Amino acid sequence: MVSPARVGVSGPLEPFADGFAVELLGLGYTPRGAGFQLQLVAHLSRWLAAEGLDAADLRPAVVERFVAARRGAGYAYHRSPRALVLLLGYLRSLGVAPPLAAVVASGPVEELLVRYRRWLEVERGLVPGTVAGYVEIVRPFLAAQARVDGGLDLGSLTAADVSGFVLCECRRRSRGTATRLVTALRSLLGFLHVDGVLERSLTGAVPSIANWRLAGLPRALEPREVRGLLESCDRRTRGGRRDFAILMLLARLGLRACEVARLGLEDIDWRAGEIVVAGKGDRRERLPLPADVGEAVAGWLRRGRPVTAQGRSVFVRVRAPHRALTARGVGAVVSAAGLRVGLAPLGAHRLRHSAATEMLRAGAPLEEIGQVLRHRRLETTAIYAKVDRDSLRPLARAWPTGGAA
Repeated sequence: MVSPARVGVSGPLEPFADGFAVELLGLGYTPRGAGFQLQLVAHLSRWLAAEGLDAADLRPAVVERFVAARRGAGYAYHRSPRALVLLLGYLRSLGVAPPLAAVVASGPVEELLVRYRRWLEVERGLVPGTVAGYVEIVRPFLAAQARVDGGLDLGSLTAADVSGFVLCECRRRSRGTATRLVTALRSLLGFLHVDGVLERSLTGAVPSIANWRLAGLPRALEPREVRGLLESCDRRTRGGRRDFAILMLLARLGLRACEVARLGLEDIDWRAGEIVVAGKGDRRERLPLPADVGEAVAGWLRRGRPVTAQGRSVFVRVRAPHRALTARGVGAVVSAAGLRVGLAPLGAHRLRHSAATEMLRAGAPLEEIGQVLRHRRLETTAIYAKVDRDSLRPLARAWPTGGAA
């Protein structure tokens, strides 16, 4: 069996090996798992010594060289930079490895994106997740303006170039991602004008995406499909109890994936039978906690949530490191449950639609459904009237029968 105590680390990382082992055990790693991580540290330390480098040189380019050498040597595991995330985070916390902010952008595109990111954060006050999304979605537009010699030519950018790029990109995107693209592109062009890169603003050259409100239909699951998702969770296991509790919150209360991910231990009022939901726009609202949903969450907290879980998040990873589950992780829980019962790929929002549709079938008025879903406007909830077939049937005219005379 591999254990941290049996792994010898020599070279520039030797002084940090014992502390890193303690860190791993505190994150919930088993001695065997921590031992495998220490073996990676030992290999990296030997490689750094052979290259004449030390921990202060662990920038992205050096990490890429190391993992490339590891792949070339035939290693079957820990072959990507992601394998070193924990170690690099630990070394940065000690001030040994260079901080992320010290990474220098390479190339004119990346240099411009660094300025754009700073503008979004400081001048526009956007949250980090939104900033990252804007930066990534406009990156192809800037890359398309790069010259053969590596330079970036934006001075000759025209309205036709902008609209042509949007029309080309939107042909292969869904309506939602196309809308996000044009929003981010307008933001970038506004920044380029403010920053002095463009003499005149080209935001007006970005065409709008046809996206009429209430034009679509909510794609709800049938009640038997929702039951299948819940029954697919093996509640004899830690992961199954967590996934069952997540699906219950999504299917019974119609929470969004991000709201489930943000749920903290202090947000559950067991005596009052309520939970506090952190929704859009930092709004915090109280919702009643049904008994069956509360039992599912309590089962996870009592017999599932690791004692080494970090922070106060209700839902965390079941495998070390036991960090808080992200909204993407919540979506992965739903997707995996769908695959287990043979459904097409589905997202967490489908369960929100299903909860609203089921409330409508039970006779709940739209005003109450809107309160549960925490919609700001009733017209947002009105889209569910389209799936109320029993109420719509008397309004439909009879189909004409018989032939022409």
